[in-house]
Formats: sequence, structure tokens, C-alpha cells
Amino acid sequence: MQKRALGKLNANSSLLGLGCMRFPMKGEGDNSQVDEKKAIDLIRHSIDSGVNYIDTAYPYHGGDSEPIVGKALKDGYREKVYLATKSPVWKMEKEEDFEKYLDEQLEKLQTDYIDFYLLHALDKDRWEKAKKLGAEKFLEKAIAQGKIKHACFSFHDNFEIFKEIVDAYPWSLCLIQLNYLDENYQAGVEGLKYAYEKGLAIAIMEPLRGGKLAKNVPTDVQKVWDKYDVKRTPAEWAFKWLANFPEVSVILSGMNSKEEVNENVKILDKAKPNSLSKEEKQLIEEAKSIFEDKIKITCTECNYCIPCPHDVMIPTLFNVYNSGYMFENVQGSKDTYLRIKKMEKDASKCVECGLCEKECPQNLPIIEHLKKIEEELG
Repeated sequence: MQKRALGKLNANSSLLGLGCMRFPMKGEGDNSQVDEKKAIDLIRHSIDSGVNYIDTAYPYHGGDSEPIVGKALKDGYREKVYLATKSPVWKMEKEEDFEKYLDEQLEKLQTDYIDFYLLHALDKDRWEKAKKLGAEKFLEKAIAQGKIKHACFSFHDNFEIFKEIVDAYPWSLCLIQLNYLDENYQAGVEGLKYAYEKGLAIAIMEPLRGGKLAKNVPTDVQKVWDKYDVKRTPAEWAFKWLANFPEVSVILSGMNSKEEVNENVKILDKAKPNSLSKEEKQLIEEAKSIFEDKIKITCTECNYCIPCPHDVMIPTLFNVYNSGYMFENVQGSKDTYLRIKKMEKDASKCVECGLCEKECPQNLPIIEHLKKIEEELG
């Protein structure tokens, strides 16, 4: 598995990292019902295949991700990887809470230390809260105590806020959203290069935009890929675009099968920096333009907006709505929406409380989108 330097650190990561937010599930529609045996097997298979960066977080899979990762890293697997998890900043009410949650996470993960500890999903408001509650002091203390090795953050806001956070503290690593559709979104490519120049390692989330760049690709986008002499999957095109940046240290993928692990390891082992040709770049731009014309709601299905207090299936509804336009099957989306209505989890159940919009790292106008969905599909 191809290794890349982790910024200014004297360490190398596998270019492919395992994101632990999309484990194999026991059933459809419930993001907390993980098939634990399959998930543990998947984690260990990833490590055996050369993946040495494992990324989880306090809220993933309804709080079940960290304990499952902890179980998977027993029997000698912990020593083979860099373990990353994230501090739930939104839960903090006083300075002591940072240490309380860290200790809880260490216990769940069954480890004495965390390699990369990230302040989770920082935006302007959350960053101000973290500073006010003494997050920097906490991080220094946790490093001195040996509970964490490196202070880091994940990010969801604009480039100017990103610069402010990067410059405010001697971070080791940052986690940003990036793919060929999000080149100028949030931190974007500009943020990638800025953080790299400051010596940070950069990890990438949402390389496939929640799978949208890889599955059920529109016919006109597939025709673009088919123009090229070398046949590649849509996922391979997306991964190669990211791997082309020498500034990228690790690309997280939420793989939920051994087959996906094997495919992604094969792709990223050969995806070298600065290797895309002019023709390849032009094809990616062409595909990007087609996608941008089709997508109605730029949701990545991160699930931060759920559970909704009124059981509105927000990410599912957005996916249903987008799919109708992206894949030219609006009637199919209407049929699916009707089934969701029968479950009483449709957009009409929204009471406009705004809780979802406060949690959305994409800052989407969720309430207005739900009204549009009810109007067009209902």
C-alpha cells in the first residue's frame, strides 16, 4: 500500500484510510444497527491489506463505532495503525468536559492513547466555543499526559475561517472535505495547499461524496469516462483526482465490504502524485460540469442532522430527490417518497424547529429543501 508523509511529522500513512462511519449494517434504515462481527472483520482485513490509518468519532453509528473499533484493534492490531478519533465539541459545557469525553473515548477504544485527536467539525461558532472553553489548554495537557499524540481538527466552514484556525495553533493534522465536485467548497484546494505549506498533514473525507461519484453514475457521465483509452471505474477517477495532489496525506473511505477494500487498495497503491495527464484532467472537468448541472441538494449524507425529533428522514429524502434528477427517474423518486410518507417520516412532518440546520456541516437550508421536496414529490 502506497505510503505518504504525514506533514511535518516523522511518520508515514497509507494513502488509503478507513473511515468508520459506514460499517456493514444488520438492516436498512437504521444507522446504529451495525453488524459487529462483519465490521471487526472488515477493519482487520483493511489493516492486513496495508491500511494503517483508522478514523472514527464519538457520534458515529449512534456511538457504536468507537467500541467496535476498540474490539477490532485487540490481538496486536492496535500497534499496527494510527488511530484517529474526534472530540464532540458541541457537547462541551465547561473546560473539564473535554477531558471527561476523552477518557470515555479511551475506554471505549480500549487504548491508552489516541494518535490523532481531532476537534470535530469545526466551524466559526464551534471554534469560538472551543477557544472559550479552553480547548487549546486541554490539548496541551492531554499531550503531556500521553493520552493523545497529536492535536488536530476536522473542518466545515469557509476558507477564511479555515485559515484562522490553521494559524491559531500548532496543529499536526486537519481533516477536510474534498473531491472533484468540491474543489472550491469549504476549505477546498486552496485550503489544502495552505495547510500543507504550514506543515500540517491533510486527511481527506468524502472523496466520493457519500458514494454519489461512484454508484449509479448517469449515462452521460459514464460516456465521458468511456472516452479514455484505459477503462476505469468512476470511483477510480475520483480517487486518482485526489491522489494527484502531493499535499494529500491520507484519503478516508467509508468502506463496508472486503471487496471495496481490495478495490480501493489496488487503486490508491498505484495513484501517484502529479500523475494525471492533461487529457485526464479535461475529462474530469467535463464529468464535473455534467454532475453540477444535475445535483439539486449538495448533501453528503454525513447524518449529523439526524435523528430528527419528528423522525423526518432528512438525508434519505435528499438522496431520493437528487437521484430523481441525477439519474433521470423522477417517477421512481415519487414512488419511493410515497413509501416514506406511509412511514410518516416524510418532509411534511417538518415543524421547522431548525435543529437540523444547526448541526449541518454543509450549512444547507434544510427546511427550504424539505418544502421543495414535499412540493415536487409529494
